Amino acid sequence: MKIYNLKHCIDWLGERIPVNLQDLKALTNEPVPNHLKHWWYALGGTPAILFTIQIVTGIFLLFYYVPTPAEAYASVQNITYEIQFGWYIRSVHKWASELMVVTVILHMSRVYFTGAYRKPREINWMIGVVILFLTLGLGFTGYSLIYDQLSYWAAVVGTKIAESTPWIGPLAADFIRGGPEITGNTLTRLYVFHVVVFPLLLAGLVGVHIIFVRLHGVTEFETDDDKRQKHKTFPLFPNHVLTEGIIAILILYMLTIMAIMFPAGLGEQANPLVTPEHIKPEWYFYASFRWLKITNVYIGVLGQIAFVGIIILWPFIDRVMENKFPKAEMSVWIGILGFSFYLALTVWEAMV
Repeated sequence: MKIYNLKHCIDWLGERIPVNLQDLKALTNEPVPNHLKHWWYALGGTPAILFTIQIVTGIFLLFYYVPTPAEAYASVQNITYEIQFGWYIRSVHKWASELMVVTVILHMSRVYFTGAYRKPREINWMIGVVILFLTLGLGFTGYSLIYDQLSYWAAVVGTKIAESTPWIGPLAADFIRGGPEITGNTLTRLYVFHVVVFPLLLAGLVGVHIIFVRLHGVTEFETDDDKRQKHKTFPLFPNHVLTEGIIAILILYMLTIMAIMFPAGLGEQANPLVTPEHIKPEWYFYASFRWLKITNVYIGVLGQIAFVGIIILWPFIDRVMENKFPKAEMSVWIGILGFSFYLALTVWEAMV
């Protein structure tokens, strides 16, 4: 009787999948800079890990969630209080979403303040900006699916703000709502955006983002000490992959602690006839919410559209400023002022 060992299995697969392993190894073994001394350079992989965790936990939630106004709240209630470990899956999904927003913002801040968006990485910066807004879109749609009072009225306010956008606002709001008002069509559309459209777009853009990083290489931070000695590198596979695996385990451990200490809650069921006294979005929309309060809806929306345009086109705006003021480091000061303004508005709204 012939016994098939591991070598036989590899040979069998090799005949049926004719891939040159040496070429594959060379493709995946590009040296990666040693960023242990500058840990903020390793923030790029963390959102991808959190996104994967969200996909896995989201699939489990899909088995029990019912996207209809009559059953959405009850299904979330069932997941939270009745399904075994449902509270844990939902809490990990929630906190992974929160941390993904944080890590994407931190990663983009690192790219910004180290000038890694400059030539030839302008396109990858713009892709990263779109990834940020898709992440925020996932947060908004996921929050709205709970269908409790706060999430329902947050969706009402969000679509009203979208409706105030010049020219395309009413059309965009009607498309999101599925009509002039929040109805069952709205919940269905938010559900489709949350579980199909945004994840597919995000996965595709993350893939393109990684390809651009591979094409241009990983940016390095050089200190005077680094310049005096040869840079240390290590292979992408298996060294870097194993490092990311360890980070993934640590992130899952941290999410578990957060899920146990701060489990996802559930408010009162949505009631279209009763407006809550205080309607608040998720914390990452606090600055936007406060900006709308201190201005008016029209100016507030136009201001945010202008901000989106500036941040997307920033590499080209920065090049113009660098040509006119080569030693002023204006991008750093503008970044500090912009981040401080965002933080001040967020804290202001949180304290109200």
